[in-house]
Amino acid sequence: MDHDEGTRIGAGRRRGRGAVSNEASRFDLGREVESDGWDIPEDRGLLRTEVREERPRSIINYVRSPDLPFDRSINPYRGCEHGCIYCFARPTHAYLGLSPGLDFETRLVARPDAPKVLTRELRAKGYRAAPIAIGTNTDPYQPLERERGIMRACLEVLEAASHPVAIVTKGAGIERDLDILGRMAARGLVRVGISVTTLDPGLARKMEPRVPSPSRRMAAITRLSEAGVPVRLMASPMIPALTDPELEAILEAGRDAGARSASWIMLRLPREVAPLFREWLEEHVPGQAARVMARVREMHGGKDYDARWGRRMRGEGPYAKLIAQRFDLAVRRLGLDAAQPPLTTGLFRPPSLPGDQMALF
Repeated sequence: MDHDEGTRIGAGRRRGRGAVSNEASRFDLGREVESDGWDIPEDRGLLRTEVREERPRSIINYVRSPDLPFDRSINPYRGCEHGCIYCFARPTHAYLGLSPGLDFETRLVARPDAPKVLTRELRAKGYRAAPIAIGTNTDPYQPLERERGIMRACLEVLEAASHPVAIVTKGAGIERDLDILGRMAARGLVRVGISVTTLDPGLARKMEPRVPSPSRRMAAITRLSEAGVPVRLMASPMIPALTDPELEAILEAGRDAGARSASWIMLRLPREVAPLFREWLEEHVPGQAARVMARVREMHGGKDYDARWGRRMRGEGPYAKLIAQRFDLAVRRLGLDAAQPPLTTGLFRPPSLPGDQMALF
């Protein structure tokens, strides 16, 4: 299978994928497909998912962004088979020499040593516990997790160490870990955010082709809530003139499913995400493409994206303010405006290893 095709790829080959094209990364000098000299038709069938493994030396990523509510995160996987066309993490695949387009959702990296490395880092002298965020870059409950189980193994490490964790996902696979999450929630060690962009299953299938349906995500909220896990409904990202008319309906559905709080983020189009998203609009909703991008640029000073702290997640201007006001009114009306309970850090104990003295007691 050839992933180095460059630009647009036929709809038949990319069935079930989000991106339309597979442009070379910004660190690549360019790629071209050439015949090998044999007059034999090549098999250029449906794009399949490929997975390679990475052995990371460290797994906890410390962040210093002033507009984020956490200072550390971990990622069990690189790339995401969910294929959300708007995913702001797509440009990170360029650092691997891969395309933020179709490569991001078909050429994945699993990190099977993540639990072992996490254990070592939590045992490091001087480590101080604070909530670890998981799912803020790529989804830990993407389809690959069903066979690899790296996320569950990381949760087992965190539970054993009584370490707090905040999880963000679109994956209903999180229900598999209700046993761990329920126990951690009872001790104030976990909270979960479930992201819902639209309630329209047809639009969702086009935008996020391998994500569980909106109704299935609502069912996951219910199951988590019934297990005692605090759940936040994330109306994210809000796509101006496409999904933002659904904002109140999304929040109400989340409340009815059992969410205790809510948040929202405006569509972000950093680096390669902007052209990928424009291609997607022209193919799937051509009649709305110009209007959507006009609203996006209106909120970002005439550009597709403004990366400045405090503006990148909300935008600015009249339209951005209107969405923020609608959100504030809706969450107050629905009782979703309460802050999530703080996660407990005082229970943390460095994880033990076989042979540790304390293992005898």
